[in-house]
Amino acid sequence: MKLNLPQAHFSRLMRAIVEFNLIKENDHILIGLSGGKDSIFLTYALACMQKRLKKKFTLGALTINPMFTETFDTTRIAAFCQELSIPYYTHAVDIAQTIKDQAGKDPCFTCAFFRRGAINRFAKENNYNKIAYAHHNDDAVETFLMSLFYSGQLKTFSPNTYLSRTDLTVIRPLIYFREQEIRDTISIHGFKPVPSPCPLDGHTTRQDVKELIVKLSHDNPRLYEHLAAGMRQSSLGELWPESKNRNQMKEIYAAYMYGDI
Repeated sequence: MKLNLPQAHFSRLMRAIVEFNLIKENDHILIGLSGGKDSIFLTYALACMQKRLKKKFTLGALTINPMFTETFDTTRIAAFCQELSIPYYTHAVDIAQTIKDQAGKDPCFTCAFFRRGAINRFAKENNYNKIAYAHHNDDAVETFLMSLFYSGQLKTFSPNTYLSRTDLTVIRPLIYFREQEIRDTISIHGFKPVPSPCPLDGHTTRQDVKELIVKLSHDNPRLYEHLAAGMRQSSLGELWPESKNRNQMKEIYAAYMYGDI
């Protein structure tokens, strides 16, 4: 396969790599490859960077079979990786049964938890020191909003995260790409994405938040831009102080009630 990453895409990828120092000399990077549009583009893009960058690093790609369906054909994905000269692996994890066993719990959380655990174990067992995920800018903004709505916290995932328990580093090189831009990259690499086997695909909390952003953007065209800016630490403005517990407020309470200062 002839590798050809347009300059605009190369520049956006380089911005993330340089700003967050994502790739270092002699890194062994394992790509989480589902076969969807995002991870396929990430695999292609990193193969291009491997050719263009002066740093030496190796790539591998792993597909987790969550066993949602009886048939899970990875033939096209394997052929794509072979064309890119990237070693390809598959690993089955019965996430479907685990979700059934944990009825009542958030299935998306369960799936993500066990999928990450399987990838981490595979990376350690096969001498990879970094794991690359294909999360893009829309994913980060949606996660930011979901965290606020459902946990009351202002946070999202980081482009570069060191996992001290496993001595692995998670990187997200596509952090400056919008989802639509990645959807359009099919014309670059020519791979038709593999449909998600997830039975809840398109019916998740993330999908609800995605649609909410689109809806609110009709009246506020700069909404997405503002949400993206709000993810930066420097954006924090006038927030309330951290909540105090009973012991911390005891002395102040006594002063009000008994004049005991």
